[in-house]
Amino acid sequence: MSQVWYLEKVDLYEVLCPHKLKQYESNHFEEYGKGEFIYFRDDLAKSVYLVSKGKVKLLYYTESGEEVVKAVLTKGEIFGEMALLGEEKRSDFAVSLSDPAVLCPLQVETMYDLMRDNQCFNLAIHKIIGLRMKKLERRLELLFFKDVKTRLLDFISELAEEKGREENGKILVDHFYTHKDMADLTGSRRETITALLNELKEEGLLDYRRHLLILEKNNSLVNKV
Repeated sequence: MSQVWYLEKVDLYEVLCPHKLKQYESNHFEEYGKGEFIYFRDDLAKSVYLVSKGKVKLLYYTESGEEVVKAVLTKGEIFGEMALLGEEKRSDFAVSLSDPAVLCPLQVETMYDLMRDNQCFNLAIHKIIGLRMKKLERRLELLFFKDVKTRLLDFISELAEEKGREENGKILVDHFYTHKDMADLTGSRRETITALLNELKEEGLLDYRRHLLILEKNNSLVNKV
């Protein structure tokens, strides 16, 4: 199983959180209330953000005004990273999903310095960017061509691949997503996701608690694990 945020034993939170760096010893955290925008599309892209506490949603709007969620992120995950590839203006929106969401912003120039000084960290950042782009491409493909149940099954399979652990013949998947988060990420409604999860449970494909999915080891949903 891939551990996306802990590559080559590089803990991104330990490396990136600015209070670990002398030039950011104080007043470096930014705090946002639930529903508050962190940045808007076309804002200047000067910083990369690390989530220290809470949840953040990345999204954009189609020409018809429909919201498309790109990612939901929590502690230890970064966003705004396209600035490292030369993005001058933001191409999406970032909004807080919790009260509060606490972020550690890091200037692009400081990120470049860290990447030059740490080869493993440099590799981790580039791999994160590549994986996120692949996930977004896959999610958009599913949104356009697959039904809601198929999109949810793919989402669960992806979670199992990345976060699943084997225990007593089952695959346990700890996660932080609410049903609303799952709905946002699969282009659906919260009520639909709840109904589909109950349906999958009745079919014996999974069991679930608030922040835990439980799947049989030989389940088709975890064939990537």
